[in-house]
Amino acid sequence: MSEILVVGMSATRHVDVDRERTISFMGEDCRVYSTPNLLYDIEMACRDLLLAHIGEGKDSVGTRVELDHVGATLLGMWVDITVTVSEVNGNAVTFDFSARDALEEVARGKHSRFVVGLEKTAQRLKAKQAKAAA
Repeated sequence: MSEILVVGMSATRHVDVDRERTISFMGEDCRVYSTPNLLYDIEMACRDLLLAHIGEGKDSVGTRVELDHVGATLLGMWVDITVTVSEVNGNAVTFDFSARDALEEVARGKHSRFVVGLEKTAQRLKAKQAKAAA
């Protein structure tokens, strides 16, 4: 783990809420940012912050999420997702996050990720795949 990654470090991701990120079951006039897509965008914001600090041959996997989706963001609006490192414990990193659209807070919570070596993880996954095929 890089010594540069420290508690308090943050980044903001700007997301335009396009059709693919919205739910459809409320009708065309009420398409809003779906919770699964919001969560994906939060995870990618955290991952990108980590990738800038963990070095080559490493990545991270999500391990825990606490998400309060507290506001609806309509199709065509934007959301800014701000993620902040709140804890670093070896390869385990926890983030606090919040998301806001132009009018209100739409989400808040915590997300935990674990930094992994790509080669070692690939070996472990291939071994599991072999076991499952047997």
